[in-house]
Amino acid sequence: MEAGYQELEAQEFFHVPVLGREIIENLAVRPGGHYLDVTVGGGGHSRLILEAAADVRVTAIDQDEDALAAARKNLAEFSHGVQFIHRNFATYEFSPHTFDGILADLGVSSYHLDQPERGFSFRQDASLDMRMDRGRSLTAADVINNWDEAELAQVFFEYGEERLSRRIARRIIERRPFHTTVELAQAIAGCVPPKYRYGRIHPATRVFQALRIVVNDELKSLETFLDKAPNALVPGGRIAIISFHSLEDRLVKHGLRNSPLLKVLTKKPIIASEEEINKNPRSRSAKLRIAERKQE
Repeated sequence: MEAGYQELEAQEFFHVPVLGREIIENLAVRPGGHYLDVTVGGGGHSRLILEAAADVRVTAIDQDEDALAAARKNLAEFSHGVQFIHRNFATYEFSPHTFDGILADLGVSSYHLDQPERGFSFRQDASLDMRMDRGRSLTAADVINNWDEAELAQVFFEYGEERLSRRIARRIIERRPFHTTVELAQAIAGCVPPKYRYGRIHPATRVFQALRIVVNDELKSLETFLDKAPNALVPGGRIAIISFHSLEDRLVKHGLRNSPLLKVLTKKPIIASEEEINKNPRSRSAKLRIAERKQE
């Protein structure tokens, strides 16, 4: 999802959109066009779309009310051209032949990672929440403290691609209940071999990814979106999707390729330049795929 929120005073957020130039070029934004941003976040990509041509309209969706509030503020000057909707993109009603372009920036945003109380990161101590839409009932604490060992191991392996899933699940069962992100991360780090513990990434990273995916039903939502969205494009309209890990990218790649309505324009995903990575390290893992609605 959107990388690059910087927290400012009074909970204001500045958003550096990942692959911004590439998004505008490949969406081929045109004057008078209508575009759908299904993960508006702080509004960085939507701003670029609105600035790219005259009389552009954007329908901006987000399931997180905090992010949507930030987008309303950051895009206030374009209020006449933006409609904001609080919704998960999987439940949005995609009307046929409506949009000239659709954008999805998947995954967890820097805003979520940088807000300790949301519980997405173990860098700072917080409750085990991880809900993007806080109207949902299931939290990461519910999963960790209530699911059985086999279920946890499967989730860690399937959604986190965690090779030590069984060992970690066993340790969690032994040590629970867990109440905070740091408690969980420390328990995971304490049960893996030293080589793994001091590797390139923290040993809890994949488990936290898996928990976030489960809590927010991310992959099922993405599958639903990929099935519905192409029909909402006008002929010649384009869909652009940024993913940040292999599970998402695999679904996007096959979803776009298998749609009878779309022609894939990117044989390989577009990735960030070294210049962008230096400015915004979180863009390193971003992969952008583009497809176009076939002419009827």
